[in-house]
Amino acid sequence: MSRAIQTADLEWQQIDGIDVPVSKQFGDVYFSKDNGLLETRHVFLNGNDLPERLSNLQPFEYFSVGETGFGTGLNILALWQLWQQVRPNNHSHLHAISVEKFPLSKTDLIRALNVWPELKPIADQLIAQYPHPIAGCHRLCFPKERFSLDLWLGDAHDVFPSMAKTSRVNAWFLDGFAPACNPDIWEEQVLNHIVRLSGIGTTFSSFSVAGVLKRGLTQHGISISRPRGYKHKREMLKAIWLAAEPENTSDAVDTQSVLNQNQPDQVLHAFKQRQIAIIGAGIAGLTSAWAFAERGHQVTLYDQSEPLAGGSGNPLALLNPKLCPIEQSHEHLMTLAWQHALQHYPKFQAFRPIQVHQLALKKAEDLLDLEQQYPAGLLTAETAADSALITEYPSLNLTEAGAVSPHQLKDQILAHPLIQFLQANITQIHPEHNELFNAQAQSLGQFDHVIVCCARQTAAFFEQYPVLKPIRGQVSWVENTAQPLALDQAYSYGGYCMQLDAQQFILGASFHPNRDDSDVLLEDHVRNYELIHSVFPDYAQSLPDVRTWQGRASVRAQSLDYFPVLGKMSEQTEIYSFAGLGSKGFLFAPLCSEILAAQILKEACPVPESLLQKLSPTRFHKKLKAKKPYFKAQS
Repeated sequence: MSRAIQTADLEWQQIDGIDVPVSKQFGDVYFSKDNGLLETRHVFLNGNDLPERLSNLQPFEYFSVGETGFGTGLNILALWQLWQQVRPNNHSHLHAISVEKFPLSKTDLIRALNVWPELKPIADQLIAQYPHPIAGCHRLCFPKERFSLDLWLGDAHDVFPSMAKTSRVNAWFLDGFAPACNPDIWEEQVLNHIVRLSGIGTTFSSFSVAGVLKRGLTQHGISISRPRGYKHKREMLKAIWLAAEPENTSDAVDTQSVLNQNQPDQVLHAFKQRQIAIIGAGIAGLTSAWAFAERGHQVTLYDQSEPLAGGSGNPLALLNPKLCPIEQSHEHLMTLAWQHALQHYPKFQAFRPIQVHQLALKKAEDLLDLEQQYPAGLLTAETAADSALITEYPSLNLTEAGAVSPHQLKDQILAHPLIQFLQANITQIHPEHNELFNAQAQSLGQFDHVIVCCARQTAAFFEQYPVLKPIRGQVSWVENTAQPLALDQAYSYGGYCMQLDAQQFILGASFHPNRDDSDVLLEDHVRNYELIHSVFPDYAQSLPDVRTWQGRASVRAQSLDYFPVLGKMSEQTEIYSFAGLGSKGFLFAPLCSEILAAQILKEACPVPESLLQKLSPTRFHKKLKAKKPYFKAQS
């Protein structure tokens, strides 16, 4: 994943009146000329016994399917269609993981999937969330379907070794172009990591019975059979990872009986509705609550005052990432979080699509060069003359960004039937039972998991905790009906400015490290004025006198390495931290919440292992010890 992603170079063949895509890179068709959908059902769905396995999922059970080549998405859509037909009504969830080195352009994907009218309702949903060709993991969520997809863009040789194993893959579609056309994906290194991500009971299927594939699986003790292939193909591959060498060595394997034998009772009992306590109702707490509630779990959200009382409570939040060079995109938190946030927030009425003009104040060439690195149209370099506001600086226009109204978002999240908000001053957590106590030493209940989202106050719950430094920031807003900006435009220049609504203009924010005071100060209004005046002097002078401005000051919590502190604090407890988001809370929170859900619920992780380690609370301390007998803190 060290290079920019190259989309698939296709040619199209007319076969029996339908368009069949052919890869120029590999010289092979994307799906069977006989009937690709029927072959997918035969080889991958039936080859992994998925109709029976999916229909028998337990309440809240999580089942994941891995795939070695996404291609046109046909296998994933066939899987999704099967899921619609057989899924039990019990909060079970199906997740797919697929890797693709040369993704189809959206235009080609639409053309390819037009071949399958019966898949159109779900194909349209997939196309609507289909990501830009940027390396890394792209999580596509379809909560009403209880279905999700992690589409990893990059070379399989790089992607599979980078994946964190927070959950085992239950079934594999070993797909891709034929071994003769694409030998790299069938090599031992790739297969070794596919097995690493699997476990006892994992099944595998493939249209290919090439020797390299059979040898790669059998060396790990995986039992292989070769049932009849689709139509004219004499055989296909079907395999299962057994706990021990089976007595019956014939090709016929009763997959379901093997799975039952190797499914310990405690695993089955782990599938249940979780009771989750979240302490702190800023954007970290709210977004975490939403992530777990959408999965069907019961969340109790606590705060000692009210939701959004701290650094998350400004009138408007701007999603304004500082993008990295494209070769770093697969493990760059801000770039990955930006893409995920733009999938997450449009589900809420609080979201407003917006473009952000990032002024090139320093190292202008480095910033403007990003236009050529990222997919066409996503970034546009603009000269000073192009700016709608008079300035001497060029800028990079990020055409896909957004703004979020925090209080409107909060109202929608708290309306979720599985989220309960309670005002309480949590002062103790008993680590053995995850029991919460208030300042009067009254028990508020026991929980399966506790997530502490209290910014700088999080540290008081733990014996050792990374240093989070305070940063005071004040935003200002003012009536601006004379020269309002367009509602879909924002400007970033060390500070930022945009319309809060049709009448008011918001700008900021002041930046004072190591200060924790939160009074609104005239001197900070002046700082915000001076900052906008330094880049847009004419526009700044048109604004009303700063003494008429309104504002809000708050304190952000920032870790010393600028990464959030996210994850389990000790292997002996079920107490987690989610803090240290700095000024990027609204940008980071949706992706970080998915990472947290992966750790707590044992689901697939949407970021590589390298980034997971950068977020871990234990990156600063090898061992975190609990206070005895309680963790203590102000909430």
